[in-house]
Amino acid sequence: GNLSYLFAYTVRIANEGDTPAQLISRHWIIQDAHGRTEHVRGPGVVGAQPRLEPGQSHEYTSFCPLGTPSGSMRGTYQMVRDDGSEFDAVVGVFSLMAPQLLN
Repeated sequence: GNLSYLFAYTVRIANEGDTPAQLISRHWIIQDAHGRTEHVRGPGVVGAQPRLEPGQSHEYTSFCPLGTPSGSMRGTYQMVRDDGSEFDAVVGVFSLMAPQLLN
């Protein structure tokens, strides 16, 4: 398709628990203005698999191509504790909106 828009977004993930955890992979659900949905899965975030001690955070910026001037993203990060147990860190839905729509 024709991907005419490129959105930048910044995510800050913080370990608010009491045990270290490492970000292993990500799963994004991206929806455009027509309701078309794309699933993006991959290891880590921008080439990193940060291990976060309690209280630590990791911030990064990435990009999302989209064929419409608005849409949304939501997703999960797959996390692993030192003992091997896994859990998902949920990223709530956020909007992607071209500047001309913000008036």
